[in-house]
Amino acid sequence: MIAAEAQGVATKGFATHGPEAKFGPFEFTRRSVGPKDVLIDIEYCGICHSDIHQARAEWEPVIPSIYPMVPGHEIVGRVTQVGGEVTKFKEGDVAGIGCFVDSCRECPACTTGVEQYCIKGSAQTYNSTEMDRQTPTYGGYSKHYVIDEKYLLNVNATENLEGVAPLLCAGITTYSPLKKWGAGPGKKVAIAGLGGLGHMGVKIAAAMGADVTVLSTSPSKEQDARKLGAHNFVNIRDEGSAKNAVGFDIILDTISAQHDYNQYLGMLGLEGVMIVVGVPTEPIPLNAFSLIGGNKVLAGSLIGGIPETQEMLDFCAEHNIVADVEVITPARIEEAYDRTVKSDVRYRFVIDMKNA
Repeated sequence: MIAAEAQGVATKGFATHGPEAKFGPFEFTRRSVGPKDVLIDIEYCGICHSDIHQARAEWEPVIPSIYPMVPGHEIVGRVTQVGGEVTKFKEGDVAGIGCFVDSCRECPACTTGVEQYCIKGSAQTYNSTEMDRQTPTYGGYSKHYVIDEKYLLNVNATENLEGVAPLLCAGITTYSPLKKWGAGPGKKVAIAGLGGLGHMGVKIAAAMGADVTVLSTSPSKEQDARKLGAHNFVNIRDEGSAKNAVGFDIILDTISAQHDYNQYLGMLGLEGVMIVVGVPTEPIPLNAFSLIGGNKVLAGSLIGGIPETQEMLDFCAEHNIVADVEVITPARIEEAYDRTVKSDVRYRFVIDMKNA
């Protein structure tokens, strides 16, 4: 049982207290369930590469790491309590929480449904603060979350909720730019990198009707790429194969390791676009001629707003798309982090919080 008292909701999670510290049990208090709030019991939480970057303080000073830190923004659970003014959810519903849990609600970004670009800065699900800029946010490596219904997503009930959890980050991170830049029938789409993000990009681009190619440094992933829906596979370390991999309309760059943007830009066709969604820890040099030749575009994309995230969840439900996951207990978080960095997972770790 949880303690839902005037001072808040007592809960438990797994936190790290520093960039080199191990994860351990952590007790803390969520805010009380307000009139428009929903309390969910978390069942599954995916491990995103950004969890690792922030837990290990690898994005400082751009994104400071706040400790103690309870990561996790790929959350699926069941509604156990709703506030008196809640209209979108009821007890027993399956719901999801993504990368942010509030925003200013007034700026142009918020009023047009792209709250992830909130001018005042959205409240991230963890390693952040509520919009009061004082109350720390703790993520989904925990048992419960309290969230305003406006920022909660409807999830179609399924026996594979563990596979749904990564959609709340990896799914929307790839869906949003593929939709924006017109992936679909008649378009040649390349997915650079076949990891947690990349494997979702393949599934979604294929479901959109595009001709999909995976660009990878791991020849051993070719069979997986084709099973996921890719029509072609290119080992970019093979000079002959890489030289012939040209004419793409869209390249979705999901790679978090250091790599050469110019090589991939050279694979684009006339007026092609390369969208960066992977975040290397160091800046990458860019040659202007890589863009000028062919009138090409280098773009970035950050997850999606609440309306588009809901759209993505509905699209994935319609096309039976879930992430390929390895379910672990919280005791294996460090192992999962190390293996993720080594690309030793097919293709996303998900923590079982239901039985934690």
